Amino acid sequence: LFLTKMKLLLLSLGLTLICAHTEGTHDAVTSNFDPSKYSGEWYSILLASDHKEKIEENGSMRVFVEYIHALKNSSLGFKFHIIINGVCAAIEFVCDKTEEDGVYSVEYDGHNTFKVLETDYCNHIILYLINENHGNTVQLMQLYGRAPDVSSEVKHKFVNVCEKYGIVKENILDLTTVGNLCLSGRALA
Repeated sequence: LFLTKMKLLLLSLGLTLICAHTEGTHDAVTSNFDPSKYSGEWYSILLASDHKEKIEENGSMRVFVEYIHALKNSSLGFKFHIIINGVCAAIEFVCDKTEEDGVYSVEYDGHNTFKVLETDYCNHIILYLINENHGNTVQLMQLYGRAPDVSSEVKHKFVNVCEKYGIVKENILDLTTVGNLCLSGRALA
């Protein structure tokens, strides 16, 4: 009996050390990304643009992510939700890898190219997108989280990245506070 208790104690200690070590490894990755680690469920946290009307209510780029899947051909599959006439609608895209490393393209409300600027794979991902439509160019930044919200530290980092790209703080929307109609219906969509 004593030997069994000692084994359980050592096993518990070992698992605790492994979990503590894993929790401390959420360093942000800013290059040499592994797209297979993007796969899974995500939540839209912050959305920013240099043309705020594109991301405001009824804006064409006000989309709420549900998941990202890395596909075998190096493309990324996305499922988003968008509110159209007060109703949440699901939309899916396959974003093709371009010749530029880590850059993807997709047609939606014009031509879009985007890249991941930073991720830790476990908690957050920051995307930078350029939308070109009828001669107009729009920049967008998106912060996704694995949970419905992220730490204030990650949000602050996102604000700094936006400012670096010329997107002012006033053009950043906190999607966790907008009463997302689509979030409540995710499991049903």
